[in-house]
Amino acid sequence: MARNGYIPHMYSHETTVRVRYAETDRMGYVYYGTYAQYFEVGRVEAMRSLGFPYLRMEREGVMLPVHDLTVNYHKPAFYDDLLTVRTVIPQLPAVRIRFVYEVRDEHGVLLTDAATTLVFIDRATNKPCRAPAELLEKMGPYFK
Repeated sequence: MARNGYIPHMYSHETTVRVRYAETDRMGYVYYGTYAQYFEVGRVEAMRSLGFPYLRMEREGVMLPVHDLTVNYHKPAFYDDLLTVRTVIPQLPAVRIRFVYEVRDEHGVLLTDAATTLVFIDRATNKPCRAPAELLEKMGPYFK
């Protein structure tokens, strides 16, 4: 967010998802738990767009489990809505990486905002580790 004309350095990516019938509840709203799946789509596609997909990290022995999730629901989404999931990485990761999300409808109305923190884990030791160096290299230009 801009403050006093200052635009912070960050990485941002947008992807779209269409609400499937199975993702709605009896009221016709997108079921609240489904949003976590939309956030996952957003962060996986953000990482892929950086040229560093999750599958690559896993193959290189790094896991990335979710540490925490916070969500604010503003307005409902409905079956067949086309949603835009904006995913922002607000700072370079270290041992943890934070993702911030906005879900908007086709008219740009904010439906949900959220944040997750994930931890880089070395699969061999099952202990936290630093973010892969090549990921940091790919992200570096967005934070200068």
